[in-house]
Amino acid sequence: MNPELTTRTSKFLSLVLRHQPETAHITLDTAGWVSVEDLLAGCSKARRTLSRTDLEHIVATNAKKRFEFSADGTRIRASQGHSVEVDLNYESKEPPPILYHGTATRFLESIQVQGLLKMQRHHVHLSAETKMTMQVGARHGKPVLLTIQAADMHQAGHTFYLSTNGVWLVEHVPASFIRFS
Repeated sequence: MNPELTTRTSKFLSLVLRHQPETAHITLDTAGWVSVEDLLAGCSKARRTLSRTDLEHIVATNAKKRFEFSADGTRIRASQGHSVEVDLNYESKEPPPILYHGTATRFLESIQVQGLLKMQRHHVHLSAETKMTMQVGARHGKPVLLTIQAADMHQAGHTFYLSTNGVWLVEHVPASFIRFS
């Protein structure tokens, strides 16, 4: 599969498995899973023909590890980032002392007042590393890296979850726990 086609297909799968499953004529279960057979058939109906081998390649090579197969390989889901109602069944975890969030400078004023909001997603996404975080921020303009006092948040009663692809998830990050430098 050529890199351009891989990227386009990965974006389509993100749309389908995170936001609009009906685009591929599928239904996600309550935990976000769909059978691989149903997904491949649905992609074909949506004129996005995809083989099992292509799907395995996309899951294995996606830099952000956005997708995961079930242990038996018969189902697939997005690891996080859903706007449709799902319960990924992640257990709460104690976060590292510091986490990061990448955003664009044009959002700073709002964040300084409201903190980080989940918007149409289920959680705010945080990372323990900075490189990918800055790339995420750059998607929306001039990037800025926010430092989140995660251990302090956790001690104050905020619940954190760690997705299977290493993204930390939390309902909201109050501005008082963000360093804007």
